[in-house]
Amino acid sequence: MADYLTDVKKYDAAADADAVEKIVKHLGIALRNRDSSLVSCGDPKELERVKANWIAKKLGVTDDKVADSVLEKVCRAMAADHSKHRVTFYYLVARELGKLASL
Repeated sequence: MADYLTDVKKYDAAADADAVEKIVKHLGIALRNRDSSLVSCGDPKELERVKANWIAKKLGVTDDKVADSVLEKVCRAMAADHSKHRVTFYYLVARELGKLASL
């Protein structure tokens, strides 16, 4: 858990530890596999999965324009990070959408 929080704090110094913990619990077993624990901004199918499963299902945002805009913004923010940890990516998406409190 501490490693995830440390990674999130690279992008949000005031990161909400409870929100990070909830994302870790939500992702569960997916975090055990290196490939599924990372997000690839260069893979359109991956971004569609994030949009469908995280943004729409979990966060309740179904507006494609809003979702695409947030995904693009988070991908730009994390562009220098070759290993985009899924927990950090999901946290930043939720923050951009104003949904951290609803996790």
